[in-house]
Amino acid sequence: MNTPMDPQHSYRSTFPLTAGIRPDAADDATRQAIPETGAGVSVIVPFYNETECVRFVLEEIRSVLPEAEIIAIDDGSSDDTWTQIQGLEGISGLHFTKNRGQSAAVYAGLRAASNPVCVLLDGDGQNDPADIPKLVALLTEADVVCGRRAKRQDTWSRRAASRIANKIRRSMLNDGVSDTGCSLKAFSKDCVELLVPFNGLHRFLPAIFTQAGLIIKEVDVNHRSRKAGISKYTNWERALRGLYDLFGVSWLLKRKVLFPPIEKK
Repeated sequence: MNTPMDPQHSYRSTFPLTAGIRPDAADDATRQAIPETGAGVSVIVPFYNETECVRFVLEEIRSVLPEAEIIAIDDGSSDDTWTQIQGLEGISGLHFTKNRGQSAAVYAGLRAASNPVCVLLDGDGQNDPADIPKLVALLTEADVVCGRRAKRQDTWSRRAASRIANKIRRSMLNDGVSDTGCSLKAFSKDCVELLVPFNGLHRFLPAIFTQAGLIIKEVDVNHRSRKAGISKYTNWERALRGLYDLFGVSWLLKRKVLFPPIEKK
């Protein structure tokens, strides 16, 4: 079970395993240590109307992981976010001509990733790229590593709403994490095959991975206040979307077909 007060903890699901994703036989490229330069890592960063954040977020990631593949996704922004992405060298960019939401942007970035390890990071600058090597290093012990915001730099109302939402989510899904709202996550590219794109997907990655029988480890990470731009959601909007999605995901996970390990002739 969860031990939220521990600096880090792992959770082994009792759900049946999905064929091709075996916690005890994970991809060698994932289980081996990845260089701290970021070689072998794809960092996926979604943006929506974040023109003031694009440059410093992507340049900060590059300074920490000089050899990583960085994929920036513009989710149909109405400002010049896409122009900012295009103006940066060494950055792979995807441009949605229409806004489709954070889950769509994250999923598109994951599908485009070419390295064996994927890392998710928010485009608002509140996640600290300096934590990425720590998460990636723990993939030698787990299939998925999720960040947990040790000291959230948000308003009191947002922190309170998040605590309530996390408690309700854990009671319904038992997904093994205490802070699903932290976007900073690392996992094998093979895990992407477990995902089905739907609105709200990015909030329920731990639940999906837990259901597939993966080992999940949670670790404290830095959380920063916004340097620029504004949040795209109010607490009320987050609550309504989260509750609506929660019931849908709960139904989906109960109905999803879980294949056993398959032998081939």
